[in-house]
Amino acid sequence: MNEKENNNNHSIQKEKVITRRDFITLSASAAALVGAGVALLPFIKSLSPDAATNAVSTIEVELSEVKKGETITVMWLGSPVFVKRRTDAEIEAVRKVPLSDLKDPQKDEERVKPGKDEWLVTVGVCTHLGCVPVGGKGDYEGWYCPCHGSQYDASGRIRVGPAPENLHIPPYEFVNDTKIKIG
Repeated sequence: MNEKENNNNHSIQKEKVITRRDFITLSASAAALVGAGVALLPFIKSLSPDAATNAVSTIEVELSEVKKGETITVMWLGSPVFVKRRTDAEIEAVRKVPLSDLKDPQKDEERVKPGKDEWLVTVGVCTHLGCVPVGGKGDYEGWYCPCHGSQYDASGRIRVGPAPENLHIPPYEFVNDTKIKIG
């Protein structure tokens, strides 16, 4: 074996040697990582919704008693939800509005379920500062927020006032012709 090969073997052997200090550093790092994970577990768990919230994350609403032109308010996840059974005249009026007249342009057909045009389901929270608008008030036969003057039409679309967006549509589906499930 020549001297060059001997030096190469010697340097390779040096790299493979794990010292006691390396072992202690690796063990301490692993223990610290496990400890940090255990310490963060309660915090991460606290971000999950509690059992009471999960229990009311979906609600079913019976629609058979709601007359044309009426709005009922139900609570879902701590927020009011307006369920409005619109008249043919209300539907016709909101569908005639040019999208260019709207602050947050959205067709009425996009805000209702196909074939269920008379039913509008919106979260009843003003998109300006979170107030609850009053139904049947204002110039557009929808909702009026008395706090800052925002007015929504019968499709829940913002027409005037400081609110930047339409009333939000919650996730919902029709269980049958007379019942919806929100959430």
